[in-house]
Amino acid sequence: MPLTHRFPESHFLNRELSLLAFNRRVLAQAVDIRIPLLERLRFLCILSSNLDEFFEIRVAGLRAQMKLGSQAAGADGLPPQIVYRRVTAEAHQLVAEQYALLNDAILPELAIAGITFIRRSLWTEAQRAWIRDFFHVEVMPVLTPIGLDPSHPFPRVLNKSLNFAVELEGTDAFGRNSGAAIVQAPRALPRVIRLPEELGGADHSFVFLSSVLHEHVGELFAGMRVLGCYQFRVTRNSDLFVDDEEVKNLRIALQGELPQRQFGDAVRLEVADNCSPVMTDFLLHQFELEHSDLYRVPGIVNLVRLMSIPDEVDRPDLKYPPSQPGLPKSLTKRADIFASIAKQDILLHHPYQSFTPVIDFLRQAADDPLVVAIKMTVYRTGTDSVLMEHLLRAAQKGKEVTVVVELMARFDEEVNLSIASRLEEVGAHVVYGVVGFKTHAKMLMVLRREDDGYRRYVHLGSGNYHPKTTRFYTDFGLLTCNPEIGNDVNEVFKQLTGLGKASALKHLWQAPFTLHANMLAAIRAETGAARAGRPARIIAKMNSLLEPEIVEALYEASGAGVSIDLIVRGACSLRPGVKGLSDNIRVRSVIGRFLEHHRIFYFHAEGAQNIYLSSADWMERNFFRRIETCFPLLDPKLKRRVLKEGLQPYLADNTQAWQMDGSGSYAIKPTRRARFCAQERLLVAMQATPVSAT
Repeated sequence: MPLTHRFPESHFLNRELSLLAFNRRVLAQAVDIRIPLLERLRFLCILSSNLDEFFEIRVAGLRAQMKLGSQAAGADGLPPQIVYRRVTAEAHQLVAEQYALLNDAILPELAIAGITFIRRSLWTEAQRAWIRDFFHVEVMPVLTPIGLDPSHPFPRVLNKSLNFAVELEGTDAFGRNSGAAIVQAPRALPRVIRLPEELGGADHSFVFLSSVLHEHVGELFAGMRVLGCYQFRVTRNSDLFVDDEEVKNLRIALQGELPQRQFGDAVRLEVADNCSPVMTDFLLHQFELEHSDLYRVPGIVNLVRLMSIPDEVDRPDLKYPPSQPGLPKSLTKRADIFASIAKQDILLHHPYQSFTPVIDFLRQAADDPLVVAIKMTVYRTGTDSVLMEHLLRAAQKGKEVTVVVELMARFDEEVNLSIASRLEEVGAHVVYGVVGFKTHAKMLMVLRREDDGYRRYVHLGSGNYHPKTTRFYTDFGLLTCNPEIGNDVNEVFKQLTGLGKASALKHLWQAPFTLHANMLAAIRAETGAARAGRPARIIAKMNSLLEPEIVEALYEASGAGVSIDLIVRGACSLRPGVKGLSDNIRVRSVIGRFLEHHRIFYFHAEGAQNIYLSSADWMERNFFRRIETCFPLLDPKLKRRVLKEGLQPYLADNTQAWQMDGSGSYAIKPTRRARFCAQERLLVAMQATPVSAT
């Protein structure tokens, strides 16, 4: 039986369709001729990467529900069968537009600019000779062709790997004639190969590994005739399942589950458009997929492989101008970061300001003889993280180092397992959070022995401790030694590492305990003020807005007259601007050079202008199934900064801000006002000055 929902289904938009609408906005960046050409190519690749995860998680979830015969619907009331049909239709259209843009615009424009991807039919004799040598030396030794016959069944195909289905005619040395074989391209091989400059015929010339294999695949099957060779790629369900009730050791359970991710149920089959109908049907049958799950593309079957090209090609004129992140003035005056924090709270705005102070904070903590303990949460830090090296050194120096490592950080599980092992080897205390609740909070606490006793220095952030992503994700981070905030952070760490009831916190709102209730209370306080005829205002910026009770509270606030602006980059289930429901709510999504990752919540609060920063979006998982923190800015100057840098520019943006309507459609509305781009203005205002390309 379908579920009965607490709120009217007509109040909500579908999450999966909203995510595809977001990816359409990403595609629009690749279309925009005002954006440098190599950056347009990058956006095209980002779209492919986004769609991969969309199929691995969201579409996989829909298929799993359908397989079980579930009729359970989300807040929008749509059962999985209907959502799946709509999602499939939209995804096919999106992919068709993506490849049309690649083939009709991006690749021809790159060729004009001297960056070519040479088709096999256009290779010169000199190029063919070089490619032939490359194949025999670099490629052929690592290939293992698999003929399909009773003793060689269809191989296990890794998730998202590049493969070739080969149609053959004739018999082999043993008299076998199966008619088909599979060639798997090892992941160690480069997918895009640069030709020597003297052979390329252009400044930057490349060939695809798929073209090289097509040209020489016959050499893998001596004495047989190749009738066809077709690229294919299968996307699989990549959601990990660990039974919270049965698991006794999360680390061991996860280590056992990770290898299976590569072989989950198939959810999508991509093939080159030259793939024969017979081979297409054969592959669909092998992966237990329908024709609606087939994506026949006019080109390479994985555009993510082009992601490296903008970095490999030295053409600064075809990229965004380089910038140098700035530093707060308070950190340029003194080298001792503890002295700087003791003097005043420090707010860092990435990527406009450098992440280096956070690294320096941990580096100095590791080396400072007055520091006795360091505690930190790890969600995503990346491989070879300098932050982890400082933690390791601190532990080796005898400091009490405690790290809460989230083993279930999607697609970073293996990296985090490795980090955990290295930390344990040097004597750090490693905790894996709380089973059933992802630790998503971004916290770093340093305990320092000073003249007047112990003092806690804290960093809280809206984004990950990942030095690389801080160069292109927008986030805020707060460095403070406020004793009350320090006590709150210490209490959260005690919950994560020990046992006991959750203590009341002075300033921090924490999921899964108080964040949802406090957020609702703040919204309802604005509703009450508006009903009483007093000023009321809400501005919120986040990645996703999906939690039904928050959505309904915003509708109620709108009805009371609260002016509400929502800046939601990705999925949004709320319908803005609907007469009688959300007249006073406006929703916009900003897509640009940097990935908008802030979580900022502003409430007028009778003139107090309360501003909170958080690691949490307005989603059920963030409120109820994660450990999150939401922290206030107590310094009025920092409040003004967040308004000036994190909210007001995005409300004024008329260049990259997509305005949403009640149907879930987005558009950049034409205006006669002067062009205003929030990210460009912030690059200038934050003194992230252009640097020489040399």
